[in-house]
Amino acid sequence: MERTLIESLREHKGREISIGAVVDVMRDQGKMAFFDFRDRTGKVQGVVFGKPEVLEVAKTLSPESVVSVMGIVNERPEKMVNADVQNGDIEIEITGIEILSKADTLPFDSDAELKLDTLLDYRPLTLRRERERAIFKVQHTILKAYRDFLTSEGFTEFQAPKLVGGDAEGGAEVFKVDYFYDKDAFLATSPQLYKQIMVGVFERVFSVGATFRAEKSATTRHLSEISMLDLEMGFIKDHTDVIGMVTKLMRYISETVAKECAEELKIAEVDAPLAPEEFPVFTLREAQELIKKETGEDKTNEPDLEPEDERFLCEYAKENLNSDFVFVTHFPTSKRPFYTHVDPENPEYTRSFDLLFRGLEMCSGGQRVHDYNTLIERIKEKGLDPEKFDFYLQAFKYGIPPHGGIGMGLERLTAKMLNVANVKEATLFPRDMHRIDTRLSKEDDTMD
Repeated sequence: MERTLIESLREHKGREISIGAVVDVMRDQGKMAFFDFRDRTGKVQGVVFGKPEVLEVAKTLSPESVVSVMGIVNERPEKMVNADVQNGDIEIEITGIEILSKADTLPFDSDAELKLDTLLDYRPLTLRRERERAIFKVQHTILKAYRDFLTSEGFTEFQAPKLVGGDAEGGAEVFKVDYFYDKDAFLATSPQLYKQIMVGVFERVFSVGATFRAEKSATTRHLSEISMLDLEMGFIKDHTDVIGMVTKLMRYISETVAKECAEELKIAEVDAPLAPEEFPVFTLREAQELIKKETGEDKTNEPDLEPEDERFLCEYAKENLNSDFVFVTHFPTSKRPFYTHVDPENPEYTRSFDLLFRGLEMCSGGQRVHDYNTLIERIKEKGLDPEKFDFYLQAFKYGIPPHGGIGMGLERLTAKMLNVANVKEATLFPRDMHRIDTRLSKEDDTMD
């Protein structure tokens, strides 16, 4: 018999069907056994009664066992209907079970509050839990919405190299690769230089891919391998064009997640983001003046925002401006990379910005330098050697339009979309200074 997906079972009431599924929950009640089965489309309850030979097989099953189940789709008795869950009005009267893969007993309770190390040590198993499935369904939806929106706006996706001959940021901690003859190579910290080159090819481009940072940071928001969402667009007047595009992008992502992941947001007990038509925009100094006015802390001479400043600005924007997002612009020239466009009206500052979301910097961006000679000077001002950027500089020597863009971490965005405390929980297989597919916790220390 052909397999029927669980989401389609209501179309087969009163008929015999076959499902391929995983045992989510098993409840042995002596002469009866109840199951919750799941497949990629959802869950359904199954029950065995009056068939001793089937009940005998059923009682050998454990959660996560993979089965093929034959049965009849019945309506539940009225008093057993649960309108709040999928298929809450039907159940499968099981007439046969074939065990496709028997599961051992899980090393933790499936609904337990797990410590982070335990959660990651057993990642192949913990990813099957409802909470984790919800996190990565949302991440999938973010990624799909990101691609769909930019494609609709005339952007072309490209794949940037992950092995590079230099560092786009001019000083970030990098992973060196000893492989190439007479040439230093590193794992890429950003696709920045390549997406600028591609502006000269397609005008509007975006990329999705891994980047790598060798920072000795062990915080709730740092990773050694990051999935970056980058875009770059040509023929802009200044950084405000990029801000406008990013606002529309984040509104589209927020609306798509709210629409397609309502159940996942419910599981995470979080509301969809507040994303108004226009996000609040402050210059760095305006933001610091606001912080001084509201908190009494004078940070008006600082070159950047501290984490507590980002949290304050987001709380202020939510409470007073009905937005979970806020832009901060015009960071000091001395603190931004060589390719960042200097504001001609105030050369101490750049036409750059950060986008903050629910208390955390979500992306950095701005207008880039597009003039060849100016770019050479900026490279020198940063203490770098223009000859090391010779390959990249070709795009500018032979003409490139005014352009700008952003880089944004997928894992950070996922974490904040769901109010997850640690970015590692929003990373399928996180890498940091301590972890690369290794177990760190004691096997018997699985629950708080």
